[in-house]
Amino acid sequence: MLSLIVVALVALAVGFVVWANDKRHAKYGIAVPAGVALGVGMLSWIIFLAAGFGYQPGLTWIPWVLPLLLGAAAAVGAVLYLGRSRTQHDTARITAILRL
Repeated sequence: MLSLIVVALVALAVGFVVWANDKRHAKYGIAVPAGVALGVGMLSWIIFLAAGFGYQPGLTWIPWVLPLLLGAAAAVGAVLYLGRSRTQHDTARITAILRL
């Protein structure tokens, strides 16, 4: 259970760091990348432990490290997608308003 707590805290921290380093972070909320990283990290931790990777010699690092990497990758992917799509949507909407 300690590994789940560590995964949750580090995934939240990674999500906030990803949000802070994005230049378009004003387009979406601060909790979006942190929530995505937390959700993916905890879900992958549960899957890895259910698969039995947590208690086999030589494989105990998998539920500690891989959920963090997967959560960070998911947060970066969400930030890239949301930043681009929200910017395009906002630009199109502002252009439509200015044409009136």
